[in-house]
Amino acid sequence: MDNIREMNRISGSANQSVQKWISAILALLPGSNCGGHGGCGLKSCQECAESIAQGAAVALCPACSQEAVDAIAGIVGTESMPVVERIAYIRCSGDAAGKKRLSGEDSCQQAREKGFLNSECSYGCIGLGSCVERCTFDAMSVEDGQVKIDREKCNGCGACIDLCPQQVILLVPREATNFIPCASENDEETTRKLCGSGCIGCGDCQEVCPQDAISMVNNCAVIDYDKCVGCVACTVKCRKKIIVDELHDLRKLKETVAFVRCRGGKKAQAKFKALGVETCTNAEKIRSRAMGLCQVGCIGLGECVEVCRYDAIAVVDGTAQVDPEKCVGCLDCVAVCPSKLIVEVPYGGSKQVACASTWDWEEKLQVCGSGCIGCGDCAANCPNGAITMENKRAVVDSQLCENCKICSYLCSRTALVELEVPEETYLQRRAMGI
Repeated sequence: MDNIREMNRISGSANQSVQKWISAILALLPGSNCGGHGGCGLKSCQECAESIAQGAAVALCPACSQEAVDAIAGIVGTESMPVVERIAYIRCSGDAAGKKRLSGEDSCQQAREKGFLNSECSYGCIGLGSCVERCTFDAMSVEDGQVKIDREKCNGCGACIDLCPQQVILLVPREATNFIPCASENDEETTRKLCGSGCIGCGDCQEVCPQDAISMVNNCAVIDYDKCVGCVACTVKCRKKIIVDELHDLRKLKETVAFVRCRGGKKAQAKFKALGVETCTNAEKIRSRAMGLCQVGCIGLGECVEVCRYDAIAVVDGTAQVDPEKCVGCLDCVAVCPSKLIVEVPYGGSKQVACASTWDWEEKLQVCGSGCIGCGDCAANCPNGAITMENKRAVVDSQLCENCKICSYLCSRTALVELEVPEETYLQRRAMGI
């Protein structure tokens, strides 16, 4: 009998210790009570604290900081565990998932069940904010149809992840600086049609990554944060310039920019506006020599301006012009130009010929006051052999051009345009080895 009493006394004392542990652990947990949706898989912080007190891992709650886990380990008398603090990230930055059409639905799940049109991305964020309602830390919000995450408030509990019917939310290390905001599995052609900020699956980022931290999964780039060291290689190489880099300015990391091979679109713009034509695509369908217009010049109705996400293109005097400082080289404008007039060129330090016409010089003089007439003076006098004459127009080899400006002085048509890098940007790029 005495032995039984002693065992009961010890058991009662142990239970009291466990209860004290539970109370102390509970005070260190975030208190989100995520209802079984968080990383611990339990319905409440109370259950999580009880589980830890009874022997579960001290880092069972994914929302706990390293400091909290260390304190919990001290309470239960065991070794602490290393913690990688994480936050939620939305793998979508576009508006192609039918957000406007589906905005009247009650939830993202209902919107998904309604289905997507062929003109909509079926992989993107729907933006109705079901995840926002679940977040108990007020770390999520919807702005202009796009879910935003407050990095300071989010503690990586993961409660939002299983609720998202599109599966575009994932947890990333809090210290991560590179992100790919896209989950599309569409091919390149489809992605370019549907979304200006989607991954086209080209694989350039994977090829250039020195840490082998990027892989292509179902036509979309995915970062392995256990390998990623936060270098800028993928950001620089990305053709669409969609890879987010929170430490560097994309505009200084680019290797190439878009360039409009025309400076004489004013006449075409006026003609088509007078005819009531509203888009470059429709104008291209009816353009003819009988109109007295260059057949390959800029139409000036601004379809490229509308697709530019960086406000880098403007129509000036009837002609689209790219600001090389704002342009990041995503080339969305190249894809949309029906005249195939916009091309990719190296960023800075070389001349470009603002003319794509291959007509004879007499015809060029009749329709354009600034196009290259193919006289060849620039090619004949270039000291570096950087200019050649091809199809009755000058072509500059950017690798050979040293921007000596001799060609600019000789050109009577002002067809040679300089893309100069500001000194501050030039020095920063040199320091980064770009």
